[in-house]
Amino acid sequence: MEISGTLILAGLILALLWVYTTRNRGRVSLPPGPAALPLIGNLLQLDSNAHFKSFCKLSERYGPVFTVYLGMQRTVVLVGYDTLKEALVGQADDFTGRAPFPILFKATRGYGLGISNGERWRQLRHFTLTSLKDFGMGRKGMEQWIQEESRHLVARIETFKGTPFDPTFYLSCTVSNVICCLVFGQRFSYDDDQFLHLLQAINGIARFISSSLGQLYNSLPWLIEYFPGKHRTVFAQVEEIREFIKAKIQEHRETLNPGSQRDYIDCFLTRLIQEEDNPSTEFNQENLVSTVLNLYLAGTETTSSTIRYALSVLIKYPKIQEQMQHEINTQIGHERCPNMEDRKSLPYTDAVIHEVQRFLDIIPLAVPHYATKDIAFKGYTIPKGTVIILMLHSALKGEKHWDTPWSFNPQHFLDHNGNFKKNPAFLPFSAGKRECVGQSLARMELFLFLVSLLQRFSFSCPGGPDSMDLSPEYSGFTNLPRSCQIIATPR
Repeated sequence: MEISGTLILAGLILALLWVYTTRNRGRVSLPPGPAALPLIGNLLQLDSNAHFKSFCKLSERYGPVFTVYLGMQRTVVLVGYDTLKEALVGQADDFTGRAPFPILFKATRGYGLGISNGERWRQLRHFTLTSLKDFGMGRKGMEQWIQEESRHLVARIETFKGTPFDPTFYLSCTVSNVICCLVFGQRFSYDDDQFLHLLQAINGIARFISSSLGQLYNSLPWLIEYFPGKHRTVFAQVEEIREFIKAKIQEHRETLNPGSQRDYIDCFLTRLIQEEDNPSTEFNQENLVSTVLNLYLAGTETTSSTIRYALSVLIKYPKIQEQMQHEINTQIGHERCPNMEDRKSLPYTDAVIHEVQRFLDIIPLAVPHYATKDIAFKGYTIPKGTVIILMLHSALKGEKHWDTPWSFNPQHFLDHNGNFKKNPAFLPFSAGKRECVGQSLARMELFLFLVSLLQRFSFSCPGGPDSMDLSPEYSGFTNLPRSCQIIATPR
């Protein structure tokens, strides 16, 4: 009875707030949008499994900038490459805010790089970019780590001797080990039970965020939090990962040598010591734990899912796989380990990898932005406190910028002479001041891992190319590819 009374009281308060909000809506020039219901807003008008599909339809009626309510949260949606560019590049300072995305906010306690704003975001972003570059992100040192990890992956796949297997967790191990080297200064065995348990937790978290329940939680956290369900399991998994990170931080504290820093944690701890008497510093334990959590989660799931999807695409289209292998054989051969310089001589391979990212469209709505002040944009006012959704999907699948946006077509990234060409609407990592901090690492991983795999194996599946389903299993916050059994035949 106590919980029911609390829910009723909360509902009444929120309804009153809703009335106040809608009455004052006309005082500012909000972008247009559909009428919304109290408390639940426009949720009933949205596809619970894929909000971005509903947003595309709404943009046909209301234009490239429109307003919806996700529960009580006023949200402005930006659609189309030109609109995204105007916001993220033309008005970059106005759109640097990050929304208090409920799932991520609870997971990080509001700390860390991912959803921070203002001075905290500036300090952490500059420090993180500088530190990761010092440890080789996007440079030769990181290339060597990835090359070494690719050898472990190839060796593990060889143990299957051409029999079917699910590559999900082997690819997660491989990609996670790269970020582990940067952050923790070590890699983990593919047979490490704790490591595998954490990777299963990360996979479960990603699936929940992209599920219909995850999207509902982000819209109505004040309600869903009161009930049992999958969200409780997911947040328990987040706590396990946080405890693992805290243990690693403590190990680093006990062996720290400020004059010889081994990884990101060492760098952060050194800075924390240097600024312990600075009352305005953002270098503290909570920001360290949550930033490492940001890097660990983001650095594992998105890249490993993209590689997994790439293998599915190559199985679905064996002629594309054969053409990539022919180019790799001609330029590199079977034995030499590929390096990033090889990308210049592998334009078709590079084009296919870019097309995989475009076609998968792994984060169709980006991580939500936030109006930290009133923003004037395209003749409208986006009031302070508004969540801003950037439809990266609309750039990656826009008919204005791609000849065949709904087909897998490597020619999107090739000119008439077969040379690689860029496309400005290619925005899988977003753009502007909040673009992905790890994009140079992700680009390097995608290229080196996929070329290494195609050097050594030809990929197929038990049911043949026609059985391969490229539609995502989940299409919420992320488009997650389906799990499947594949066959890696040694070449």
